Parts: sequence; C-alpha cells; structure tokens
Amino acid sequence: MNHFLDIHKTDRAALRSIIDGARAMKTARNDRPKGAPDDEQPLAGRMVALIFEKPSTRTRVSFDVGVRQMGGQTLVLSGADMQLGHGETIADTARVMSRYVDLIMIRTFEEATLLEMAEHATVPVINGLTNRSHPCQIMADIMTFEEHRGPIAGRKVVWSGDGNNVFASFAHAARQFEFDLTFTGPEPLDPDRALEGLYRTERDPAKAVEGADLVVTDTWVSMHDPQSARERRHNQLRGYQVNEALMKRAKDDALFMHCLPAHRDDEATSEVMDGPHSVIFDEAENRLHAQKAVMRHCLGV
Repeated sequence: MNHFLDIHKTDRAALRSIIDGARAMKTARNDRPKGAPDDEQPLAGRMVALIFEKPSTRTRVSFDVGVRQMGGQTLVLSGADMQLGHGETIADTARVMSRYVDLIMIRTFEEATLLEMAEHATVPVINGLTNRSHPCQIMADIMTFEEHRGPIAGRKVVWSGDGNNVFASFAHAARQFEFDLTFTGPEPLDPDRALEGLYRTERDPAKAVEGADLVVTDTWVSMHDPQSARERRHNQLRGYQVNEALMKRAKDDALFMHCLPAHRDDEATSEVMDGPHSVIFDEAENRLHAQKAVMRHCLGV
C-alpha cells in the first residue's frame, strides 16, 4: 500500500521520482490553457476523498484541481460532515470509505487520526497536514528550490521562527534529500525532540542565515490560537522576522519561502515577500504539481 504519510516514511528513490514526475507534469502543462485537463488521464474513473478536519485554501484547491486535471473526481468532506472518532470510529470510517473511493487525502489535527486511518484503510492515504507534519508542502518546496537553483543536496537551508509542523517535515527532508538545515528561533518554540540530529540550532538569526541558500519562515500564530497566545508568540518571535537586513546576510542569490497564508510584516516583511529573493507564489503553484505526483505515486499510475 503506497501511503504518503511523512517524508521520512517514504524511501529516497520514491521521493526523487515524485519530484521528477511533478516537474515533468508542470512542464507538460505550460502550453495548455489554465484549468485544461492533462493529456494523460491517469485518474480517469477514480474517486478521491478529500477530508478536511482543519480548514484549508491551498490544500483544498490544489488537490481538487489536481484530481480533475488528471481525469478523476473528488468528494470533499469537512470535519462537520465526518465527525471523525465522535460517533463511528476512525477505523470503521476508514473501512467504509475504502469501499467507496480509490484514494483518501486527510487534513487533520492529531497524527493519531491519520495513522489510524492509514492502518485500517484498504486504499492509499495521503497526509494533507497534521499538527506534527506537512509533507506535501515540503515536496513542493523542494521542487521549487530545484527548479530555480538546481539540486538541493549539500545546500544550506535556514528556518527562522517557530519549530512547528512544517519545520518538522523540513527536518525529515533534510536527511532524505541530504541538505543542511539550521533552526533559528526562541528556545520555548524549539522543534520536537524527536527531530534532534536532523538540524542545527543557532539562536542568533543574523549568524544563522550567513551563507544560506534558502531562508524559510511560517506564520507565527495559528488560526486557532487564543489572543493571549498570539501576543506571547509575537513577543517571542519579533527578533526572528525575515526582513531585508536579514536576507542581506544570506547568499546574494538566496531564495525566500513561506508556505502561506502569511501575516505580512509579522514573520516576514512585504519588502521580502514581494522582493527578488521571494519564490512564494511559485511555491504555492507547485503544491498542485507535487501533489499530482504524490497521488500518482500512491496509486501506481
């Protein structure tokens, strides 16, 4: 069963095949009208369930469009529709859904929900995001870096801010794609201890970004955080804002990424986000292509 649950749970050859497949599909689309179907229709006759316990813009649109471009159909279900684990068990839901659809993408809170879904489903399951990781985003980020700067192996990537779920997938990717990863952020927001050994820590952001090929950040606050937590995080992270002064300490041709949505002029300034280093909208587009390749990998088509 070709689940796609986390980058470190997928072998290196498969990850490279996904990236290469995503680039090939993107290239093949260049001369087509926006929204036109792919020449190949590998998902023709297939039904893909898109389950969202957590709200989404990019994940929902990119998966939905990707399935349709490849000739498949989608069934979009919200947390209110499913109520996972609050009535029927997750295991039973997985068994039932497997009788109806060919592939399940789930964006949820707890990693345990994803893992239980995958354990009991008889169709492939894709991790669209959990509180612990976001592998589809990082596959798009790797693709984006490589289309601008070539192989990421051996490059220096610096993460500035909160050691959150997106950082966790970057840490998994650092080992699988063999690049150097540095975390710079306040100690209370350090990454999960399970990630130790996959990255370096430098508390001073100015020192951290020296020689960086890529600087990455993410939103400081979640949509679900209470106001008190938002204020505390702003106080903790203000010194880790990615601004022009910080980017000048990286390599002259360094790239800047943010997975979006962004709170402009908090975690990164608009000057950086709209500036020459930024590839944030290429990064957002590549969610579509990377996820199409992930789905093809899962279904073996």
